[in-house]
Order: sequence, then structure tokens, then C-alpha cells
Amino acid sequence: VQLEESGGGLVQAGESLRLSCVASGETSDYIPIAWFRQAPGKEREEVSCISASGLTTNYAAFVKGRFTISRDKAKSTVYLQMNGLVPEDTAVYHCATGPDACRAQYTYWGQGTQVTVSS
Repeated sequence: VQLEESGGGLVQAGESLRLSCVASGETSDYIPIAWFRQAPGKEREEVSCISASGLTTNYAAFVKGRFTISRDKAKSTVYLQMNGLVPEDTAVYHCATGPDACRAQYTYWGQGTQVTVSS
């Protein structure tokens, strides 16, 4: 499975971004997909996850009510809609997958997309 993220950028506090994760490979439509982030000098943080069916989603407490994860199986793409961004959201965002991706156990992940939020 290969994963490729896009959609990052530089925005001001309060603005929005939508990240995309395109999955390719033999079973890419039937796997859970997670987003995690990592900022310089900080530990990895799990952000959100969506089940293979798309019926179950999980969010970290610090993004609940601001971020929404969804998937379009026809496009083999998972989206992370990020609203109300704050400077603390600045990080490289990666999508990842694996049988236990929604338990933060990743087998594959992409190179990430940079999100920078200015105050």
C-alpha cells in the first residue's frame, strides 16, 4: 500500500485546510486510515482515524469539533477537513494505515504534508 498526502499550507489562525490522502495498492479500499502529526521537538500525536467501512471515526480530544475525517472509496481518498486552525496545529501531517491503524499501530505511512498556522 502506498499513501500520498497533499493539501497542507500556510494559513492564519481561524482559517481552514483540507488534507487529502490517496491510497493505492491491492487492498487500499478496505483498510482503516489514520492521520497523525508531528511537530519539531514534539512527540507524534494521533489526530483521527476512520474505519475501513467509513462508518466509524475517532478523534483526539484536541481536534474534536474542529476536524472531520471522511473517505471517498471511489477515489481511494481519505480527507481531513480542518477548521478553526490554531498555531498549536502546526506540524507535518501524515496519513497511515495497517490492520490496527485505529489503535495507532501503523504498517505504512506517507511522507507527510506541512501545515503551518500563524497567529
